[in-house]
Amino acid sequence: MSEVRQIINTASPANVASTQKAAQEDESFRAALQQAQGRVRFSAHAQARLQSRQIALDAEALRRVEEAVDKAAEKGSRESLLLMDDVALIVSVRNRTVITAIDKESLKENVFTNIDSAVVL
Repeated sequence: MSEVRQIINTASPANVASTQKAAQEDESFRAALQQAQGRVRFSAHAQARLQSRQIALDAEALRRVEEAVDKAAEKGSRESLLLMDDVALIVSVRNRTVITAIDKESLKENVFTNIDSAVVL
């Protein structure tokens, strides 16, 4: 004998609310990710170097760094040296992350390794 069962929507209000909340959180995450993808981040090491070397980057400088990272990415760079005014930044182009920052005094007689490009701003 074949038996046919009718399936009735058994979703409880709690399950529906939990599913809706998860969908909203997922959408919020996607929006935050899309917004952050264009921005350059600073590693903890880079933040410490900026602070210890008293290097301040204003909004205009950050915009220039972002543009430089975009240009380096277009050329296929992976690790890049950005030279801007009296500051040098080593950037992971793939991760859009500043790895370290060097001030003018520390630039003298310095050798930079493991970079595949340089961008002069």
